[in-house]
Amino acid sequence: MKFCKTYQKFMQGQEKKLPGVGFKKLKKILKRCRKDSQLHNQNGTTCPDHCPGNSISLCDGTFFPSLLNEMSEIVGCFNERAQKLLDLHLDSGFRKYFFWIKGKLRGNHTALIQEGRDLVTYALINAVAIRKILKKYDKVHYSKQGQLFKSQAQSMHKEILQSPWFCELMAFHINLRETKAKSRHANALFDGCSLTFKDGKPSITCELYDSLKFDIDLTCSICLDTVFDPVSLTCGHLFCYMCACSAASVSIVDGLKEAKPTEKCPLCRESGVYEGAVHLEELNTLLSRRCQEYWEERLQSERAERLKQIKEHWESECRAVLGV
Repeated sequence: MKFCKTYQKFMQGQEKKLPGVGFKKLKKILKRCRKDSQLHNQNGTTCPDHCPGNSISLCDGTFFPSLLNEMSEIVGCFNERAQKLLDLHLDSGFRKYFFWIKGKLRGNHTALIQEGRDLVTYALINAVAIRKILKKYDKVHYSKQGQLFKSQAQSMHKEILQSPWFCELMAFHINLRETKAKSRHANALFDGCSLTFKDGKPSITCELYDSLKFDIDLTCSICLDTVFDPVSLTCGHLFCYMCACSAASVSIVDGLKEAKPTEKCPLCRESGVYEGAVHLEELNTLLSRRCQEYWEERLQSERAERLKQIKEHWESECRAVLGV
């Protein structure tokens, strides 16, 4: 079965209508464009709107704007649903029971797992759809504009696999496998995902749908050690919480929400990335289990540093009040 049909079957099989890639519509645009380019070549002319060629606009000017809008809706939907699912997983038993009674889930822990599996599949199949349609664009136009568009979309945070909630779902899956309930929930979400160590450095390694492979590096680029109390900035880069506070020029007491909009990510130099930072609770749990000795050392040192900063904060507040 061709991917387009596989994709349509998956999207139509969802209980709720979810945003997706207009695969058939975009392929029709490319098919029309290919016919036009063949006609131009036969006549020995070039398309007045630079198609085919190296322009980022297609003849009718709809391909990239349509795809960008669809990517935005997909990542927005995924982030919202994944956040709700993981919040519910980490919440109290009473709240879980309340949601089950209200029909938000289907009545037991298995429903929570199934919801996670569906979300991951939704993210992956849309990532593959976007990759394939951009590859098709470049093939039709003999260009690399599809790849350029993908890079631009990533810088705009429209790439679904960059989402911090995707990383959290991966950690959620691995945590489930390693709990005592492992035997009851074998292959809880999907196969091909694991926490690996290379030269003592951890990463989440995934080999997933349609041979899609990628690694999530779990080393903080500031302290150059395993991320401790990890946070993801809105640009998608991971740091230790304390390291992120230091980079944002704020204290632990104030937190990342107090960072100035002009403060930049230490890696990509994008500004305004701290206020919407996401604490990765599932990843924190996973690393604390798998790196116990290191975690205990960091816990002790960071606890001392937190107490020091809290003391300095209150001393500063007292001096301000007393006018000293």
